[in-house]
Amino acid sequence: MQDRPTALELLRAVRGFLESDVLPGLEGRKRFHGLVAANVLAVVERELAGEEAQLAAEWERLRALPGLNAGERPATLAALRDAVRTLEERLAEAIRAGRHDDDAAVRAHVRATVVEKLAVANPGFGSAPKA
Repeated sequence: MQDRPTALELLRAVRGFLESDVLPGLEGRKRFHGLVAANVLAVVERELAGEEAQLAAEWERLRALPGLNAGERPATLAALRDAVRTLEERLAEAIRAGRHDDDAAVRAHVRATVVEKLAVANPGFGSAPKA
């Protein structure tokens, strides 16, 4: 881990450079690809900024579900990331097997997880006016 600039600061700097210095001079396909690149950087920024809190919330919801045997919360971010992935795989297997067809807690967990992931990928998604 480096001191300064942090990974987030570097991402913001590159995105800012693209948006303010590069994109205004581009047209057509190159502009489109520049916008895509800037958006990817923004997604990565949001993911890094909120990853630990989002994983912790997801792990807590998974831990509360029956049959997943979450155990103790992992101490490191990497271990938490792996634990959540493993628990999600177990939950997916159980859902495919029909063990949670009428489980409101599982539906609530899936809904909350999707909302959290959408907030990272496209924070304006839920705020768009509905037709």
